[in-house]
Amino acid sequence: MCGIVGKLCFDPQQVVAAPLIRRMANTLLHRGPDDDGVWVNGPIGLGSRRLAIIDLSPRAHMPMSNEDGSLWIVLNGEIYNFQELRTGLERKGHQFRSASDTEVVLHLYEEEGVDCLQRLRGMFAFAVWDSKQQTLFLARDRLGKKPLYYYRDGNAFLFASEPKAILQDPQVRAEPNPEAIHHYLTYGYVPGAYSAFQGMHKLPPAHFLLVHQGDVRVQRYWSLHYLPKRRGSEAELGEELLALLEEAVRLRLISDVPLGAFLSGGIDSSVVVALMRRLVSGRLQTFAIGFERPEYDERSYARQVAAHFATDHQELVVKPDAASLLPRLVWHYNEPFADSSALPSFALCELAKQSVTVALNGDGGDEAFMGYDRYLGTVVAGWYDYIPAPLRRALMWGARQLPQGAPKSPVYRLRRFAEALALEPRRRYGQWMASFATDQKNELYSNEFAARLGSLDSWLLLEAAYAASDAPSFLEATVHTDVQLYLPDDLLVKMDIASMAHSLEVRSPFLDHKIVEFAASLPVTLKLQRLTQKYLVKKIMTGVLPDSILQRKKMGFGLPIDHWFRHELREMTYDVLLGSQAQQRGYFRPEVVRRYIDEHVTGKAQHHFRLWNLLLLELWHRMFIDQPCPLVP
Repeated sequence: MCGIVGKLCFDPQQVVAAPLIRRMANTLLHRGPDDDGVWVNGPIGLGSRRLAIIDLSPRAHMPMSNEDGSLWIVLNGEIYNFQELRTGLERKGHQFRSASDTEVVLHLYEEEGVDCLQRLRGMFAFAVWDSKQQTLFLARDRLGKKPLYYYRDGNAFLFASEPKAILQDPQVRAEPNPEAIHHYLTYGYVPGAYSAFQGMHKLPPAHFLLVHQGDVRVQRYWSLHYLPKRRGSEAELGEELLALLEEAVRLRLISDVPLGAFLSGGIDSSVVVALMRRLVSGRLQTFAIGFERPEYDERSYARQVAAHFATDHQELVVKPDAASLLPRLVWHYNEPFADSSALPSFALCELAKQSVTVALNGDGGDEAFMGYDRYLGTVVAGWYDYIPAPLRRALMWGARQLPQGAPKSPVYRLRRFAEALALEPRRRYGQWMASFATDQKNELYSNEFAARLGSLDSWLLLEAAYAASDAPSFLEATVHTDVQLYLPDDLLVKMDIASMAHSLEVRSPFLDHKIVEFAASLPVTLKLQRLTQKYLVKKIMTGVLPDSILQRKKMGFGLPIDHWFRHELREMTYDVLLGSQAQQRGYFRPEVVRRYIDEHVTGKAQHHFRLWNLLLLELWHRMFIDQPCPLVP
């Protein structure tokens, strides 16, 4: 696990400066405190900061070359099947100097070129310089666990694990991207290939990029398919799923450093801990986060699972003063990021790092096996569409009469559900996920900012994700949109940044691409049956996990920010969002921003998602746009 950087000048007579590559790499010190490396050869330079997980010796140093020095690689991530791949390569005569997975990728590329990606099972972002072909090859894993940003102008191409490293080049100016900000306000994260910085992009998951003689080509190498559907009895498919999960966990236990697991007490993390216990006979460490407000606190469930499997369990309570972490959070996330659960994730990783260097978690289980309540909502909304129009109008009128309610209350959830029912199904789903609806953004934007954006429609990104799916039902296509957008751009960004900020590697068995492919091929009824979510997962875990865990309602991993904005964050919110710095940007109408704050503080409305979105956007501007990119938070 590492931070990687590089620069390629298009003019072969130019020389990349080694101090620049080192400065770029050192910006990512938190990602790799164990080793650093720089390699420069004329117009190409590569750098890395290494977090040593597999092969702790100097032999695994990066950048790493093959025997004749014609290939050089930097890699961030883990290749879980590297031992199997290495055995095959050795049979073909390849010689290895280390025991690292990085060297396996290097020799696999030497053997198979870009087709090597089809053989890799893991989370990764890497770059290979091929001096014979004079080509830079970049790639990112199938589901987007590991990030990779790039920037190009007429003179050079730069890449890095985080934007702040690219910003160390004096030729790159830190300017905000209005289109990305527009989309961020809708989704709460910067989606797709966009970056919040003008001229910078993300390499999408399951894509590779080739740079040759100034030409940059991006190409997809993997797609998730929902057809054909797998045949077999429920028992047979359950056995196959259990075998896949056990294998995924076993592969993720390969480590030369201590490891443990995150344990929320939800189904997915509990499944991971249960399977780890089958494979780990000795001490097993688990970590949980909690809150003082009971409606957000899952620690009692985590304790049940920890006791059931006799783990060495540690907990941390996140208190309102954790908001003092916001400057560190903004610096590490690089771009505006409005998922408030980033803060407890950050604290959880800090807790775990005190004891381990690798932690397994349950990310991906909800997307693979339909665990989110919004998937149930999609089913119920489909029934609503068949109700006669007069009755639909009456139901909508009744929903609008409901009080605001607290964010975790049934009333609040019902109102949020009902407010979007009149929309076309794809946009209805988007509205449930959105921080700002289109009409709210139109009201919020200043005339100048609206004119800069023109008719740009954020929902087109969601519609494109629906169009890219071969799912035979709307429900499955909806899940697939989350795999394409929410999973890589929100959930996985949240955990990658939170973990790497503390030099902690997090591995996700449910995101093994073989499990994701298997889940997509299952009939819907084995994932969502009679409104039972994760049906097959719960079936194979019956008798393994306590019934109280299998039958509990999903709580989610959030913060009581609605309460914080009325109390601990109240003064800060007024000062930051209505201060001169924010107003001078010219994005928003101050009177609308003030109304949002006033209505929330007085309890007239629930604007906590929108206020958090605006607050993180303004703090990002102050950190990255208003001053030179700092080396430390």
